[in-house]
Amino acid sequence: MVKRMAVFCGASKGYNDIYVKEAYQLGKYFAEQDIELIFGAGSVGIMGAIQNGVLDHGGKAIGVMPRFLDEREITSQNVTELILVDSMHERKQKMSELADAFVMAPGGAGSLEEFFEIYSWAQIGLHQKPIGIFNTNDFFKPLILLIQHMINEGFIDKKYETLAQPYDSPQTLIHGLKHSTPISTRTYD
Repeated sequence: MVKRMAVFCGASKGYNDIYVKEAYQLGKYFAEQDIELIFGAGSVGIMGAIQNGVLDHGGKAIGVMPRFLDEREITSQNVTELILVDSMHERKQKMSELADAFVMAPGGAGSLEEFFEIYSWAQIGLHQKPIGIFNTNDFFKPLILLIQHMINEGFIDKKYETLAQPYDSPQTLIHGLKHSTPISTRTYD
């Protein structure tokens, strides 16, 4: 059951307004589906937009922030709960512990790093939680092609081909993650 969703995304909003608009809609849909947001506690960019969508519609947003970033005053003051940790690694670990599923939304290098750590943790059996890619405006098309290329070239086992699926809307994302089968129980030819 997916009741808490960790989202890895940007503290920037990008150049195209669609990213913020769709991030807000994702947060709104979380609240409508009674799914709690677990996120990096940032008040700006895609992080802030998702949080606002959740909170504006009566949902809960749990932020996990490293103390050194909190000192830079980018931490949201509107979160339902704020958890302060000592490092970026501890942040990912705490988000992983709290979440029932993971989503990567548009962002930069930090979002990719967080996503790939969770992805690799699934490959080595540290978790069996569903992973989704919120593919707003085809943002992740190059990444999806790269992962497929890595599979085709034998650097990622074919059984992981559906480990992190792309979704174009909040509705298809949540539906897909709620109905995902853990990788360890899947059968392959």
